[in-house]
Amino acid sequence: MSDSIERFELVLRDGTPVIVRPLMESDRALVAEAYRRLSPEARYQRFWTRTGEMLGDTMLDRLIDQDRSSHMTWVLLDPRREFPGVGGASWWRNGNRQSEAEISAMVLDDDQRRGIGTLLLAVMWLTAWRAGVERLTGYALAENRQAANWMRDCGGEGEWDGYKLAFHWNLSDLEALPETRAAADLAAWLAELSPRML
Repeated sequence: MSDSIERFELVLRDGTPVIVRPLMESDRALVAEAYRRLSPEARYQRFWTRTGEMLGDTMLDRLIDQDRSSHMTWVLLDPRREFPGVGGASWWRNGNRQSEAEISAMVLDDDQRRGIGTLLLAVMWLTAWRAGVERLTGYALAENRQAANWMRDCGGEGEWDGYKLAFHWNLSDLEALPETRAAADLAAWLAELSPRML
């Protein structure tokens, strides 16, 4: 794989052309503004704390400082908008279990339910897989039914750990995907992007 920045021009299922690419140092202001545009509830559901409108430098550094073998963050942009940032997702390899990684995603409030998270999950799936990750895990607070339902619909096997819901994907087992629209979209993105990313 080339060390150049990957960049994919894709079309969402509603016909919106978008760009998906890794987060770069020059995106600091974009990420900070996207975070500011989230509703307080969306920020809480993503970060599990009441954080206010400012995303701190520590978190920005953590998102931007990438190593393709242990952590990647990708963004989804709509270049036709005045503010192009729509969503983003990351994975981090588990330091104790190198074959596993944790994923997280953020989509602006008005852009949810458009398949953006599912496209980003496919990108996380493929970039983690090519780094040697075999299993992804995503977490949701129990009251975040929208996220929990989406992860389940995308084939995540859920469990309750007493504090939060954990959903797991075995990256080598596409046959385990359920017969849902989200899983069908995920499988379609994986099929489209695999030849370009693996």
